[in-house]
Amino acid sequence: MDLLVTGGLGFIGSNFILHTLREYPEAVVTNVDDTRYGSNPRNLEGLPADRYTLVKGDIADLGIMSRLVKGKDAVVNFAAETHVDRSLSNPGSFLQSNVLGVFNLLEALREENPKARLVHVSTDEVYGDAVEGSFTERGALRPSSPYSASKASSDMFVLAYARTYGLPAMVTRCTNNYGPRQFPEKLIPKTILRASLSLKVPIYGQGTNIRDWIYVLDHCRAVKRVLEAGEKGHIYNVSAGDEKTNLEVVGEILRIMGKGGGQDLLEFVEDRPGHDLRYSLDSSKIRDELGWEPLQSFKDGMVETVKWYQENEIWWRPLIDDKVLSPTPWRLTW
Repeated sequence: MDLLVTGGLGFIGSNFILHTLREYPEAVVTNVDDTRYGSNPRNLEGLPADRYTLVKGDIADLGIMSRLVKGKDAVVNFAAETHVDRSLSNPGSFLQSNVLGVFNLLEALREENPKARLVHVSTDEVYGDAVEGSFTERGALRPSSPYSASKASSDMFVLAYARTYGLPAMVTRCTNNYGPRQFPEKLIPKTILRASLSLKVPIYGQGTNIRDWIYVLDHCRAVKRVLEAGEKGHIYNVSAGDEKTNLEVVGEILRIMGKGGGQDLLEFVEDRPGHDLRYSLDSSKIRDELGWEPLQSFKDGMVETVKWYQENEIWWRPLIDDKVLSPTPWRLTW
């Protein structure tokens, strides 16, 4: 398989490329990445040149994308601005990358390679708050932030191009990922690193916001399964069924790190605007139709994640500063 991955230097994209090259010996991957703040070339150092190529470029550049999609068997789109807090202070960049970028990717495929399969990687946040129960793929979209609004918009473009132009495109919507190589501004790595540096761990509001957590390699396996067997124009929810409050997640990390209950390390801070209380997905469709299921438990996955950050200071040390580790990043100018 000759595969194009967008945003492959980021957290999920880099794990997907490593997984693909390891599990599928015939795969050849081209990775296009704009190498901005969420990207890290260290994520994919040392890969064989005959199987992996990095191209520096923005998916919003139609010329670059038109050239790169030619001859590819498939495309997986991870490229996106993803940090909700940054979207509150600088929403324009999310429109550029998450909407215009996807539009130009679709146009490139329509004009140059309309038979290539496309998996567009989205998020559970497009559904908004799950007050009760869990969202199926038929759930209404009620995004709460500029980030989730931009992802909902790009999802609609992908589905429209699948129906109108016949592109073999699918959408995956996944719950919160965790694992190695996640940028330090996210909850789990920020907690690990601030605790390692003897800094207080910030908790929005009362820490009661609930997310369903999935180990990144389980998500990668789901994306690969949809790429292989998903149906054109279909949406696939991906979830592990491990719903935790933010306070429970932080408490588990501190216990793994030997910080006891860690109550003295917690700092409850002002909640960000529009903060959804709970996300929850019903992933019966991908389980029943495509035979996927998560393999990693939350407890074991979190042990592996903490261990990775503790053993890879050379990876995260150059990425952190006061802004990245800020207790309230949504108040900052990015």
